[in-house]
Amino acid sequence: MCGRYVIARTPGQLALEFDAEVDETLAGDHVRANWNTAPTQTVPILLERLDDQGTLHRELHAARWGLVPSWAKDIAVGSKMFNARSETVQEKPSFRAAIKSRRCAIPADGYYEWLAPAASTGGAKGKGKKQPYFVHPPEEHMIWFAGIYEWWKVPEEQLAGAREGQTRSGKEGESQWLLSCSILTCEAPDSDDENEHLAALGHLHNRLPLGMSSDMVPEWITPDTERTHDVVARAISEAYDVAAQWRMHPVTTDVGSVAVQGPHLVEPLNTLL
Repeated sequence: MCGRYVIARTPGQLALEFDAEVDETLAGDHVRANWNTAPTQTVPILLERLDDQGTLHRELHAARWGLVPSWAKDIAVGSKMFNARSETVQEKPSFRAAIKSRRCAIPADGYYEWLAPAASTGGAKGKGKKQPYFVHPPEEHMIWFAGIYEWWKVPEEQLAGAREGQTRSGKEGESQWLLSCSILTCEAPDSDDENEHLAALGHLHNRLPLGMSSDMVPEWITPDTERTHDVVARAISEAYDVAAQWRMHPVTTDVGSVAVQGPHLVEPLNTLL
């Protein structure tokens, strides 16, 4: 799964690789570097949309992490829908509409995963604190997670629960709309995979966030309703090749508190003095 991640780059830096426009919602303090991004927080997402004239726009937007389906009655449902299983995303009622034409790419410098005590000893499930690890691509590279997004009309009584930067007014200023997203996951590699880096990821957790190559990102975010099955299948098929480039190291347990921020969170544990 992916329940915490790091996004430390500016909207301008993120937009550069794919020549995207930066939406006005990505202005202000709510999009500063986040070294401990958690569900319900504001995150940048890359998407493509068709305007009323049929022109395609590639844009970077601010969204709430945790998908709120268009039919949801309460914003709270999104707090449990920050991940979507790629194997069932086309069938689940909460995700099947978004995966057809509202696919997005979610940028990250890396993500955190917790190793259970039993996994470190090879024995039965034991007691004790889990050890957090930071999983990241080679230096200077980004992870682009396969994601989906939705628009949700916010009831007036729930406006206080939707953060600045996640909502915008309707065309006539009468309604507020929430943009939210979810990160797709797939089954993790076997812990005895011949590739040592994939084996390490399989040992860490039984789920893996779906990372994409730079070539896959434009295909994924295209609002195409006709090729959904093929696009999802291709993203899944290359996920291990992408993940094989990732590295991981133990980090401080401070990442367990969402309130804690700073680059020290991603430093290897044995360098913290």
